[in-house]
Amino acid sequence: MKPGIKIKRWIFLGFIGMVLSVVGFIEIFSQVGESIAFKVLYLFLSLIGLLIMYIALSEFIKSFIALINNEKIKITITDKNIEDLVDEKRVHVGGPKIVVIGGGTGLSTMLRGLKLYTNNITAIVTVGDDGGGSGKLRADLGMLPPGDIRNCILALADTEPIMEDLLQYRFTEGTLKGQSFGNLFLAAMDGISDNFEAAVQKMSSVLAVTGKVLPVTLDDMKLIAELENGNIVEGESIIPDEVIKQKSKIKNLKIEPEKAKPLLDALMAISEADAIVMGPGSLYTSIIPNLLVEDIAECINKSDAIKIYISNVMTQPGETDDFTVSDHIKTLMKYSGKNSVEYVIANNGTIPKDIEERYLSEGSKLVELDYDNIKDLGVKVVETDLVKITKGYVKHDSEYLAQVLMTTVLDKKLLYDKKKIMEYMYVSKKIKNNKEK
Repeated sequence: MKPGIKIKRWIFLGFIGMVLSVVGFIEIFSQVGESIAFKVLYLFLSLIGLLIMYIALSEFIKSFIALINNEKIKITITDKNIEDLVDEKRVHVGGPKIVVIGGGTGLSTMLRGLKLYTNNITAIVTVGDDGGGSGKLRADLGMLPPGDIRNCILALADTEPIMEDLLQYRFTEGTLKGQSFGNLFLAAMDGISDNFEAAVQKMSSVLAVTGKVLPVTLDDMKLIAELENGNIVEGESIIPDEVIKQKSKIKNLKIEPEKAKPLLDALMAISEADAIVMGPGSLYTSIIPNLLVEDIAECINKSDAIKIYISNVMTQPGETDDFTVSDHIKTLMKYSGKNSVEYVIANNGTIPKDIEERYLSEGSKLVELDYDNIKDLGVKVVETDLVKITKGYVKHDSEYLAQVLMTTVLDKKLLYDKKKIMEYMYVSKKIKNNKEK
């Protein structure tokens, strides 16, 4: 075997454990006249040996699977082989439980890539939006804003392109000008349902959604920002504009009602998750509002899941001006606690000069990856080029981001869960297949 592949050490350690166990048991049964103290000593030696053998075997299995995944050991496992062992749909349903918390276009963009790898997705979405078509429906019908929910449902839906185009269609004239047909569809569902949660589930069923989309609360939530100059700004849609207008950054964020009740399904999903993902998306107006809902942050901190923050590629005027990656994490931790982020997935790529200059003129720039400050926060960095230019705009590459995210979940979480070895190998195969396309 080649050095550095971490298998020989476990074989050697297992051999030592076996020798200790054998010697201990031989001494216990062969020395008839020995005192109780010696027998207890040899029993302890045997148990230590068994413990060492267990640790060695566990680590050997982990190392062996990692070598297969990294293709350092060639084992031919075709898709047909895996299907013969485990029914594909059951593996998906029993696969990684991913909870994604956020809102806006950043969340829905990532969900499109993530659904390629697992059906076990729960998107917990903010309901603080009060602008655009969602804001009008909120004011007119007294319903929760449907826009972010609609986008997440469509991102996870298994539907024809014509249906998505229809639901994303915005009217261009008349009293419905600027309104999305998808918002109206969800508003109609809300009208025939007991509550907004039931309406979301009905729409999800109609569109054959992979996983679940949940509003973080059913309370009529309003976002309130205190600026550094002492002024108070109410309403998600105007906070960034007021920050720019008043030239004063956000000092503190809160919601009304302060004790907004979370959905029980949301808390259950967080507590059972293999991974909890926050972002990408607007830090103050899409991600943090979810953390202000009662019990959400506490539940995240108590969860055994791997906790990942996906940093934005560009700073956002009126929210994260001049923020580095560590600034994003520190702000997130302020509202969710120090145990809420273990890993950050961050961009290390660049953008074309002309696009960079245009963004700078609009008050936005690439988010700096400041390694030392991130390390001081106790957060590990997963860095890669996440940039995708679409029609001159910088976005996350959703499919590649999903690959990076799932690889992180597999290597940092599922690799250490022996009950999910088959899921690990299956999803690894899916990642490799998508990389080869």
